[in-house]
Amino acid sequence: MNINFSPREARVIGCLVEKQITTPEQYPLSLNAVLNACNQKSNRDPVMELTETEVQGLIDALSRKHLVIERSGFGSRVPKYQQRFCNTEFSVFQFTAQERAILCELLLRGPQTPGELRSRAARMAGFTTAEEVEQMLEGLARRESGPLVLRLAREPGRREARYVHLFSEQAAIAATTSTASSAAGAPAPDAPAGMAERLALLERQLSALREEVETLKRRG
Repeated sequence: MNINFSPREARVIGCLVEKQITTPEQYPLSLNAVLNACNQKSNRDPVMELTETEVQGLIDALSRKHLVIERSGFGSRVPKYQQRFCNTEFSVFQFTAQERAILCELLLRGPQTPGELRSRAARMAGFTTAEEVEQMLEGLARRESGPLVLRLAREPGRREARYVHLFSEQAAIAATTSTASSAAGAPAPDAPAGMAERLALLERQLSALREEVETLKRRG
């Protein structure tokens, strides 16, 4: 299935998945609830200031892609929406609770390290160690049907590499380019040859990302 969210569509889907897990008693969500979740100040990066009209447009666009459906309960006075992106009878993607929590955080907050994901996704699923999260990320990166995440080159000053989801070509390429720019602007650790090697690695990684995105499109 070819999925290429815009950053705002990724925010809507991430919010619907998040609230389905964390506040099931309030799910499906009304338009106002989706709006508040998208503009939430905590657990979001970047913080957005979407309008009700913009969110309705995003929901309509995702509905046309069969990734969101209106599902109002009996007696409900307002339309309510639920996601069909993953873990429903209509979804192509069926994830474990931990995989779903990891991907949800990547949709809501962009590229993150295994340590960051372990801490932030704990409200949706339990993790023992950051290494456990990294193993799951590597599994998502090597799925037979196509990679869903990509490991970025480790940035200067970071102990861990970050991972980015591949449901948004724009976001993934931007994250990879940002990593390359950060590395290019940092002082060489030992010698110019070391910097050249690192830049060559980043160029290969960016090229691989583009190839993976094209593969996902063809498989869709």
